[in-house]
Amino acid sequence: MRSTRRPATGGAGRARRPSVVLTAILLGLLAYFLLPLAWLVINSTKSTTGLFESFGLWFASDFHLFANVHDVLTYNDGIYVRWFLNTILYAVVGAGGAALLAALGGYGVAKFDFPGRRLLLAGVLGAVMVPVTALAIPTYLLLSSVQLVDTPFAVIIPSLASPFGLYLMWIYAAAAVPDELLEAARLDGAGELRIFWSVAMRLLAPGFVTVLLFQLVHVWNNYFLPLIVLRNPAWFPLTVGLKQWNSQAYAVGGSQAVFTLVITGSLLAIIPLVAMFLVLQRYWQSGIAMGAVKQ
Repeated sequence: MRSTRRPATGGAGRARRPSVVLTAILLGLLAYFLLPLAWLVINSTKSTTGLFESFGLWFASDFHLFANVHDVLTYNDGIYVRWFLNTILYAVVGAGGAALLAALGGYGVAKFDFPGRRLLLAGVLGAVMVPVTALAIPTYLLLSSVQLVDTPFAVIIPSLASPFGLYLMWIYAAAAVPDELLEAARLDGAGELRIFWSVAMRLLAPGFVTVLLFQLVHVWNNYFLPLIVLRNPAWFPLTVGLKQWNSQAYAVGGSQAVFTLVITGSLLAIIPLVAMFLVLQRYWQSGIAMGAVKQ
C-alpha cells in the first residue's frame, strides 16, 4: 500500500501556510542590512573613475580591488596600518577586560549576599539606561585631571566599564551556575577564586562570549570618545582615522581619489568583526541549546 503524509495542521485543523506579510518583512530587513554591505564590497573594486561613472550597485569595467588595498595600506606612510593596530589594541584589551570584569561582577552579585546588594543592582540597572555619549564629556574631564588624555589609556579605561555586560552576566550566572555545585567545591576545600575559574567560568562561557562580542562591536565602532580624548593621529582608531580621510575628500581642494581609500578602508575594517562572529557563533549556539533543555 502506498502511504500518504498529511501536511502539518494548526490548532484549527488547517494546513500551516507561511505568512506572506512576515516573509515580506523579513526580506525587507534582509535587504536593509545587506544592501549597504553589498554596496561597500562592489565599490571597493572600482577605481576613482569607475566609482563616479558607474552604477553604485554593480561592478565597473575595471577591477581595482587589489590596487585599492595597496593604496590604503601605503597612503600617508601606512598610517592605516597604525590605526588598524590601535583598534585591535583597544578592542582586545578593552572588550576582553570588560567581559572579564562583567563575569566576575555578575557572578559575585548572583551568588553572594552582602550589604548594599540591592542598591548595587539598582545602580547597574540605572547605568544601563544612560547613553554613552552623555558620559563622554565627564569622562574627558576625569581623564584630563589625571593626565591621560591623548594616550591609549583614555580609550581603554572607559571601555572596561560595561553595565549591560554586568547585568547580563548577573542574570546568566544566577541561572547557569547551581548553588549545589559551588557548595560541593567549597566542601572539597577549593577557594572562591579557584571555584570561579575552574567551575563557574566553564558554565559561564556562552554568556562570557556574548558579552565579549557586544563589547568588541562597541569598542571597534567607538567614535565619539576617541574623537574627544585623542589628538595625535598616531593613536587614532579606524573610526576616527577614516572620518578624517572622508573630511579630507570633501574639503576644498580635496582629492577624489581619497573616496576609494575611505570605501576600501571601511571594507577592511569590518572583516575582523565578521570573522569574530563566525568563529565564536558556536558558543552562542551551545548557550541556546543549554537554555532549551529543561532539567
